[in-house]
Amino acid sequence: MQRLCVFCGSSRGADPAYAEAARQLGAALAEADIGLVYGGAAVGLMGILADACMEAGGTVTGVIPEALIRKEVGHAGLSDLRIVGSMHERKALMAELSDGFVALPGGIGTLEEIFEVWTWAQLSDHEKPCALLNVNGFYDGLSGFLDHVVAQGFLRPLHRDMLIVADEPGALLLALEAYRAPAAVKWIEESEY
Repeated sequence: MQRLCVFCGSSRGADPAYAEAARQLGAALAEADIGLVYGGAAVGLMGILADACMEAGGTVTGVIPEALIRKEVGHAGLSDLRIVGSMHERKALMAELSDGFVALPGGIGTLEEIFEVWTWAQLSDHEKPCALLNVNGFYDGLSGFLDHVVAQGFLRPLHRDMLIVADEPGALLLALEAYRAPAAVKWIEESEY
C-alpha cells in the first residue's frame, strides 16, 4: 500500500478521542511509509490528521474543490494541494491516487464518501480495501444497521464483510494490508427476481 485515502470530519466532533485517533492515524501512516490522501482542509479532524502525518515525516496529498477552499479552509501547509472543480472530481482523484480507503468519524460527507468507494468495490470497479476506524464505538450503530441490511436480504454477507472495522490505527493498517478482494459474485439469482 503506497497511499491511503482517509475521509473524516471538517469539525473535531464532541469526543476528544476523535482528534487523538486522527493524530495517531496520521503518525502511523508516516511510520509505515504510507502516503496520506485526504480532503485538503486545515480544519477539524482533516487538519489534525494531515498535520500529524507531516509532523511524523509523512507525505500528504490534499484534494479540495475550489468552492470549499474558504468553507473548509484549504491547508496552506501542504506541499501537494490539488484544487479541483467539483466534489465529483475530488472523489474521483482521491480514488485514483489511493490504494485503500478509511473513514474516521465524520458527518454525512464522510459517510457518503466511504459508502461510494465501498459500492465501487462491491461492483468490482476496484479491489481496494474500505474500512471504518471505530473510535470509541462511533460506528457501532452503523455496523449494527448494516447487519440488519444483511438480515433483510439487501446486502450479501460477502459484501458486508468487505467493509473492515477496526478500533485502533495499528489494527486497521494490518487489516488493510491483509485484505484480498473477494471473487466477483452474481448479484442476484434468478429465483430472487
